[in-house]
Amino acid sequence: MPPFCAMNLSDLTRPIAITPGDPCGIGPEIIARAWCIAPELTRGCFVAGDVGLMRRAIALVQPSVRYPVCEIETPAQALVVPPRCLPVLQVVPVLPEMPWGQVDGRAGQLAGEAVLWATRAALRGEVAALVTAPLHKEALHAAGAPYDQYPGHTELLQAESARYAGVTLAQMPVRMMLANNELRTVLVSIHVSMREALDAITVDRVLETLRITQSALSALLSRRPRIAVAGVNPHAGEGGLFGREEIEVLQPAMSRARQEGLDVHGPFAPDTVFMRARQKPGIQREFDVVVAMYHDQGLIPVKYLGVEQGVNVTLGLPLIRTSPDHGTAMDVAGQGRADASSMVQAIRMARQLVAGKAHGEA
Repeated sequence: MPPFCAMNLSDLTRPIAITPGDPCGIGPEIIARAWCIAPELTRGCFVAGDVGLMRRAIALVQPSVRYPVCEIETPAQALVVPPRCLPVLQVVPVLPEMPWGQVDGRAGQLAGEAVLWATRAALRGEVAALVTAPLHKEALHAAGAPYDQYPGHTELLQAESARYAGVTLAQMPVRMMLANNELRTVLVSIHVSMREALDAITVDRVLETLRITQSALSALLSRRPRIAVAGVNPHAGEGGLFGREEIEVLQPAMSRARQEGLDVHGPFAPDTVFMRARQKPGIQREFDVVVAMYHDQGLIPVKYLGVEQGVNVTLGLPLIRTSPDHGTAMDVAGQGRADASSMVQAIRMARQLVAGKAHGEA
């Protein structure tokens, strides 16, 4: 399985925390499987969750010869546990045994508590990065306050980071990047209606997205990224014939970005720009990333190339956070057959970002 870039994975000086996601979904199972299939990659990582839950998960993926699940008392102990051992820090009340594959408000609450603990640990500098297994939005909402106010991980992480920094949400802008071995996209807007997404395409928001993309990709690639911008309209507006957003919004934002030293190109027709930014065997990609104008414009091409390889990265936070590019898959939870490829890639990406940050600070 090839890495996302050629950067070597450095030894961790601080551990990486992994949250189990919804206890009734496939999150615990894909974490357990990642430990089994990628033991070197998971060294220095630990699960911030529930010991009993992870023992059940290990039993799913290794019913005969099991990896030992050891309870640690501090995050730092994850760096010194024996090989082939899955360290777990009990950061939530001991879970009752809940059935796999069911939406449960108790599961949503405990999943949310684990994410909050790990986020705060990352903000305090106790962990180098955070990898999150999938939440179930309905279970999170059923958990009640404060979790019912967050549509998902991104909003929860943003709110807690802003609170920690003592700033407003507007002063802590975040963006979603979805990446696999072939393509990276960053979104101007995320979980809003199509009409709201069009309203969100402003000069300031596009420029902010370009700046956030530049900062994050520079850390990952150790160089200035080549950024392509997807148009809003068919044929990128065809000189104003099919819409004027490219002329009145995107071009001014890109002009200001170039004045700041960003390597920005476009706007390009959205039906072809992703092909130009795709890495294919023997052919160097033309661009390192595409900035897409709304959720489905950017995510459909990446997911079409393979959800099992995709990684969701939250950009703009004062911490590193990655996640698999799929949901809780309640229909297969507890059956021992969930694919852990995206979780493995999320851990790999987190380590690459940690190494890139360390390189930039050196």
